[in-house]
Amino acid sequence: MVENTNNSRILLVEDDLTLADWVCEYLREQNFTVEHVARGDLVMAAMAEFQPQLVLLDIMLPGLNGIEVCRLIRQESQLPIIMLTARADEFDEVIGLEAGANDYVIKPVRPRALLARITGALKNNSPAEPATATKIITHGLLIINGEAKRVTYQGQEIELSTSLFAFLTFLASHAGEVVDRDSVFKALKSREYDGQDRRFDVMLSTLRKIFNDDPQKPQKFKTVWGKGYLFVADAWAE
Repeated sequence: MVENTNNSRILLVEDDLTLADWVCEYLREQNFTVEHVARGDLVMAAMAEFQPQLVLLDIMLPGLNGIEVCRLIRQESQLPIIMLTARADEFDEVIGLEAGANDYVIKPVRPRALLARITGALKNNSPAEPATATKIITHGLLIINGEAKRVTYQGQEIELSTSLFAFLTFLASHAGEVVDRDSVFKALKSREYDGQDRRFDVMLSTLRKIFNDDPQKPQKFKTVWGKGYLFVADAWAE
């Protein structure tokens, strides 16, 4: 059973008051301190006052939608953001992850699944980082500085969300190896692949777009069907 032992502070942003009430009650039973706001335009003030360690953020909100709120938070903080969405399609995945969300949960929300996502996000955001985080990874014209959280390609700095940076770094540190989805989920989400979650497929498509890798004939990021992802080390020299 997943448990919270550090009384972490969670800001819940949800306009469905019935859902908000049970989420607050459940998380408080798990020893979290929870603050709730029902409008997107109240979030930044609540952030300043409450100083949360994680934000649960609905997408459809009055005042300001969740995607806009996510972008505002990312301008000031890298704390974990888990989006709540009633849509299980690629649009929400792409937009939410590109806006800077760390994870998302599809409604109807299952309590233990939500708790596992929260615990994993808090663990990944803890101060202790693996030794590889300070490494500088270089493949041709691609340079990834783990300590500075900076990526340059062909001499230009590339802006990436926290999630995309972590995924790119993981792939680049395993260049030439086919990494399966379960390994990626365990390394970056602290949980096993459930057989359905497509977030890293979406993120791979986003990385291809950012680095001009033809999705029809990818050279830099390849998907090996039935096995996983392959970062091609010698494709970054041009």
